[in-house]
Amino acid sequence: MRFIKQVVALIVLFVGLACSSTKTATDIATTLTEFKNPASKTILVAAHRGAHMGNFENSIASSLRAIELGVDIIEVDVKTTKDGHLVLMHDSSIDRTTTGTGKVEDLTLAEIRTFKLKAPYGRISEESVPTFEEFLKVVKGKIMIDVDMKTDNVKGILKAVHALGIQKDVFYFDNDYDQLDLIKQLDKSALLMPRAYSLKMADSALVKFAPPVVHIDSKFNTKEVGDLLKKNNARIWINTLGEKDAHIRYGSGEEMLQELIKHGANIIQTDEPEMLLELLRYKGLHK
Repeated sequence: MRFIKQVVALIVLFVGLACSSTKTATDIATTLTEFKNPASKTILVAAHRGAHMGNFENSIASSLRAIELGVDIIEVDVKTTKDGHLVLMHDSSIDRTTTGTGKVEDLTLAEIRTFKLKAPYGRISEESVPTFEEFLKVVKGKIMIDVDMKTDNVKGILKAVHALGIQKDVFYFDNDYDQLDLIKQLDKSALLMPRAYSLKMADSALVKFAPPVVHIDSKFNTKEVGDLLKKNNARIWINTLGEKDAHIRYGSGEEMLQELIKHGANIIQTDEPEMLLELLRYKGLHK
């Protein structure tokens, strides 16, 4: 009997350890600490339009899934409706990602809400297009947010972020430096991520904004660029979207990953956050 009790106790202990080791939900405090430390060896992971594979892009469902997986940053696209509401939407029209048709700027929020989100191959969600405010309330205090500016309604975006007091959790991405300038004029503490297409443009972004992170492309992912950004205490954001994500998806991502990060890239945006996290953790490159 004593032996049986010992075995049961060991089983309970093992199950408890297993459960704790598989708990991966995002810890935003850790993410913020890492984000502010460009010298950290941790590679942060950004879920492109949320964890939307097998899900619905720019949705509440894909946002919650990203948090559940332990993703560090969620990227969302924000556009403005005809009647001035901010919604999560990448395209100029709602045709591809909902059951409806028409341009976002030509439709009211009420009109857009009559349709459901749609995934590739026609799968339909129970969820309608979320507003930016609804999204922020769901993810507040749980994950960092990269706002991809698909609208010039800068005041509306900043108002929504400030209303919830989550300025430190949010940064703003654009390749339009005038747009980023406007954000900085309205909120001097705003975190920006300028996009650069060359060494010269990266240097200009550093001088102009002193940003915590700069978005580069793999076409000029060079030692010279990496050294410049690291010297200026900026994290380096790079994408695996497309072909590189395919390598991750089909289990051949190790070599690609090493090539991607060899010059210091330390935030990776992906359509495959779950698989990328698994690979990074296996390599000891993620918490």
